Amino acid sequence: MNNYTWLEQKLHQFALSSQLMREVTFDFESTFLPSISECDDYIFITGLARSGTTILLNALHSSKLFASLTYEDMPFVLAPNLWSKISIKSKSLDMKERAHGDGIKISTGSPEAFEEVFWKTFSDLCEEELEEKFRIYVKSIMQKYNKNRYLSKNNQNIRRLELISSIFTNSKILVPFREPIQHSYSLLRQHRKFIEESTNDHFISKYMRWIGHTEFGPNYIPIQNNNLTYNNDLEINHWIEQWYLTYKKVFQLLKDKQNLHFICYEKLCSSKDYWVEIQKILKVEEIYDFEFKESKKDFSLDIDSKISDKALSLYFDLYSLNIK
Repeated sequence: MNNYTWLEQKLHQFALSSQLMREVTFDFESTFLPSISECDDYIFITGLARSGTTILLNALHSSKLFASLTYEDMPFVLAPNLWSKISIKSKSLDMKERAHGDGIKISTGSPEAFEEVFWKTFSDLCEEELEEKFRIYVKSIMQKYNKNRYLSKNNQNIRRLELISSIFTNSKILVPFREPIQHSYSLLRQHRKFIEESTNDHFISKYMRWIGHTEFGPNYIPIQNNNLTYNNDLEINHWIEQWYLTYKKVFQLLKDKQNLHFICYEKLCSSKDYWVEIQKILKVEEIYDFEFKESKKDFSLDIDSKISDKALSLYFDLYSLNIK
């Protein structure tokens, strides 16, 4: 974000800030999209931000089996094929640390969560129209990358588990989770970081709003927003409550959703066998290694045991689940 030139910032504004422009580019892309087969065996990664969704996305994308939006598709992410034909931007594979400052390095070829732009654009449609357009959108991404399986990482899809399951019945939904206290502290740090940086660089706030990034930062909208006990998002208890309410809600869907799989981040970092089992479930034919690194921070904050005990109890319930 902070590396964009003035011209690049204006191009992002032109492509992303206007509802009409997003619709027009999508419609133009759809008009020239050839018919391709749809296997429906797609992967959707979703969960609270900072749960390991990005590193899991990178790990699966490195198999080269999946089509996923990447940074080179910005800013016309609703028309990846059209943009690839008219873009004169050179493709850079130089790896740079992303704006989060979390050690994850990216290049223009790195996958990222830009799918939310689609949902921002078409969320007001009736379910039938929305399903049709989402199928078209997924096909356009597979066409761009010449793959027959789609891979999505979108934290906001935690709100759409039922909808995605109904559209792509053979898909698999992966829900990463982390130990709630460490996870909540990570969310709080990122929230404060992006709020502070956006006061000095107003493009950050605009950019995050355009791509639908409301998980933390200046445009923050809680995933769970009803009857909260801890409303102050600058305190850790708010984030622990968000963790508890979000994963509790998803946990309650587990018995009815055979395509739903909780992924424990701590197990990913400590057990290669666990990663192998995930690949088998996702039908990755050639099993491969990937390095997952656990991040723990020492901190001293006022944590309410009432909510932390509930969150930790739920965490151990999720931790005890078997990959199946």
